[in-house]
Amino acid sequence: MADQFFPYKFEKKYIGLWWPLGVREDKDGVTLGDETFTATFGFKTLETPISNLGEAHITRNYHWFKAVGMRLSFADDGLTFGTATEGGVCVHFKEKVPRVFGPKDHSALTVTVADLDGLAKAISAL
Repeated sequence: MADQFFPYKFEKKYIGLWWPLGVREDKDGVTLGDETFTATFGFKTLETPISNLGEAHITRNYHWFKAVGMRLSFADDGLTFGTATEGGVCVHFKEKVPRVFGPKDHSALTVTVADLDGLAKAISAL
């Protein structure tokens, strides 16, 4: 399988929340490779083997303060790489991945890619 790249959807009105983190429209997003899932968010990268991917589902209609920027979940040890409020794909991991941000390793990552259905279906097909 060739690498599949899913760029983030960018809402320009929130540029002040993701631009200082080094996030750029022309380079950041999620890449599904033959063996690796990689999500870049400016200066931060989360990477794990494809074999570690569990369920992926779409969530929608976020409040900006819960979705834009790099955020930790208040409910669990999940992480968000967010650039928009319309929706995201929550990717669960079979085993926690080493922490990218915050005090704990992460069991899930939510990403606000432009093609929500495409990423969710691609992960489900693995």
